[in-house]
Amino acid sequence: MKYSNFIGRKEEYKRLERCYNSNQSQLIIISGRRRVGKTYLIDEVFEDDFVFKFTGSRNLNLNDQLKNFASELKRRTNLDVTINTWADAFVLLRNYLDSFDSSKKLVVFFDEMPWMDTNKSKFIDSFEFFWNDYGSAKKNLIFIVCGSSSSWIQDKILKNKGGLFNRHSALFTLKPFTLTEVEEYLLSRNIHWTRVDIIRLYMIIGGIPYYLNYLDSSLTLSENIDNLFFSENAYLKNEFNILYSTLFGNNEDILKIVEVLGKQRYGIDRKNISLKTKLPYNGHLSNMLNSLEVSGFITSYIKQGNRKEVNYRLTDYYSLFYLKFIKNQVNNDHHFWSNSFSSQARINYEALGFELICTNMVDNIKHALSIGGVLSTNYPWSKKGNNDEEGSQIDLVIERKDHVTTICEIKFYNTEFEIDKEYNTKLIKKIEIFKKETKSKDSFQLVLVSTYGLKKNMYSNIINKVITVDDLF
Repeated sequence: MKYSNFIGRKEEYKRLERCYNSNQSQLIIISGRRRVGKTYLIDEVFEDDFVFKFTGSRNLNLNDQLKNFASELKRRTNLDVTINTWADAFVLLRNYLDSFDSSKKLVVFFDEMPWMDTNKSKFIDSFEFFWNDYGSAKKNLIFIVCGSSSSWIQDKILKNKGGLFNRHSALFTLKPFTLTEVEEYLLSRNIHWTRVDIIRLYMIIGGIPYYLNYLDSSLTLSENIDNLFFSENAYLKNEFNILYSTLFGNNEDILKIVEVLGKQRYGIDRKNISLKTKLPYNGHLSNMLNSLEVSGFITSYIKQGNRKEVNYRLTDYYSLFYLKFIKNQVNNDHHFWSNSFSSQARINYEALGFELICTNMVDNIKHALSIGGVLSTNYPWSKKGNNDEEGSQIDLVIERKDHVTTICEIKFYNTEFEIDKEYNTKLIKKIEIFKKETKSKDSFQLVLVSTYGLKKNMYSNIINKVITVDDLF
């Protein structure tokens, strides 16, 4: 293996090298949402060391999967065979691996393994027997399992109650690039954008390397978004359906959940998801929510108040952008994003996107507040108003174990944010309502997270601490 000048993934790279250099057999599990760069990482780290590499194919039946396996085996061995079961396939793989000298490292890579596990194929049973009877004792074997369906990885391997239970030697869950890694990637592509523009990019496509690869250094940010989503041959216009169907099959119920959550700024609980989607309030709904969360599309959090309840929130940036601007688009403006710079819809979306980025990167905020080591529960909070009581919402609450609650106001502005008399009164009222509803006895700290900070005036002292875009990088 040779070291690459990687952007991000440096810790994963080092861990994979340690696995390679181990004198024990290695079963390496790699998961992460589609397009996040799993296969690229493995190819770069192990490069020419693969002795066998097989990729499952979506929507192929058992016979066709096994034909592909036989073709790859023939390419490696010149052995022309017909394979009828996965049990036979693993026997042939075992024989092939035994043909190598025991001093050679044997790197086997099964990519998109969830797609191999077709109905009644007995794939998992066959793989389980292969690993326990043979692979786990072969000290020069590095077997890499990879899949975009994180829920399948969790259910079939990590939570396996049979022979695969706790048998993996390393587990990697690849996350999207952070803002810092996106900035580093853009600079490597000779794209020199401000950090505010990088924030704008992130709230549309997140830190997904595959999407970032489509950016054109000769275009502005708005022109790139037009190119990706609104041009005649836009690369990502139809990505939504591909993304969800490859992970969850033709599951219309999953899409119902995603579309409902896309309309709920601060998320909703399982009961209301059931009501709005008209899906039964049962274990199947819970399983779908778990699958979406494990796959990185939604996030659950505990909503504080008179009672604690689990809320679910759509937190995948691409999905939110698609549902807001692409799904029901009726015009054919190929320069829609460039032409909507000052539109209210775009302003509202950027406000939401910035809130989501701050919520997802709360560790950066805590570090900037010098409370990185303090345990906390973090969540958005809202209370509906009625005829008798005023409603309220808080973008981000950091409820700390040292009995201090940090209330974060998050503002995406093109200038310094200014607090006037009316807004000052609103902030005071907001904290009062939160205290009453949650019955909190904590001390309170009010923090402003804003693109360019806070403008000093007679009301600015209500803010205890100011955090800017630079603190998120």
